[in-house]
Amino acid sequence: MAFKFDILSLMKRFYILTLVALVFMSCGNESKVEKEIAAIDVDLDVERFDRLFANADEASLPDLKQAYPFMFSKRYNDSVWINRIQDTLQQQLNNEVDKIHGDFKDTEDDIYRFYQHIVYYFKEFRTPRVITVTNDVDYRNKVIVTDSIALVALDTYLGANHDFYYDIYDYIKLNMDKDQIVPDLAFSYAEKVIYQPKRKTLLDEMIYFGKTLYFKDMMLPETPDEIKIGYTKQQLQWASLNEANIWQHFVENELLFSTDNKLPARFINPAPFSKFNLELDGESPGRLGQFIGWQIVRAYADKADASLQEVLRTSAEDIFNNATYKPRK
Repeated sequence: MAFKFDILSLMKRFYILTLVALVFMSCGNESKVEKEIAAIDVDLDVERFDRLFANADEASLPDLKQAYPFMFSKRYNDSVWINRIQDTLQQQLNNEVDKIHGDFKDTEDDIYRFYQHIVYYFKEFRTPRVITVTNDVDYRNKVIVTDSIALVALDTYLGANHDFYYDIYDYIKLNMDKDQIVPDLAFSYAEKVIYQPKRKTLLDEMIYFGKTLYFKDMMLPETPDEIKIGYTKQQLQWASLNEANIWQHFVENELLFSTDNKLPARFINPAPFSKFNLELDGESPGRLGQFIGWQIVRAYADKADASLQEVLRTSAEDIFNNATYKPRK
């Protein structure tokens, strides 16, 4: 009996030591990758068009238009732009942007590290011109990216409690903070590289947005999860503590493969809370379908040991079938 106990004890110690060794190996590999990424030289110089426009006048406007022709519609003559520069509301907006984003170094450093990661994982990627603008607080177009340009509207990142946002819903204002600039950039690029042509079921939507969040995992490894998904710490904690219950609700109500077009509004799209049609709805954060999709994609990536590109290209069905996802209890 004593001999049996010793064997079990040794096996237990061996298992623990093996697990610790694997964790250290994993951390070592991640550290090696991050060191390689940190050594990448990125040609980035954030262009503060918002400031250039704010300080322009009738004499300097032609030069500004020549440097940034894509920022000036040919439908309008110069008087329109001069009137806008002189508009008191626009000037107030410029002042508020300068208060929050006057010293842009920390954000620019974060943008630089983000592009280092893209270049590492996508060798063909060419760093665009990053240009800051104001856009009349159009929170639906906070970031716009093309192959050669990335526009960032700084007036949509003044902080959730800013007076300019008094008539915007709280769940939208939550992510109008400057810590969302780089995650929003990442999301815009994720949409360009994810291959998932079919998005008919709730599961399709969950996996699609799970991929965008996994993309952020890889591009922004030092960013907390609540900022990646745009939750408060309390909202992320609620989602994590209730992960098994959320999954059980989806499964028992046969929602995963449903094509009901009301489901994205209940569980995917930005909203003040998710809509289970239960008393607890008001306690929940919105977009819990995205949160569960994120965990499924993470489970698949870990099990399949797949590259980022492979994860982004794999169909929702294959990810779901091979993830062997088990929610945390």
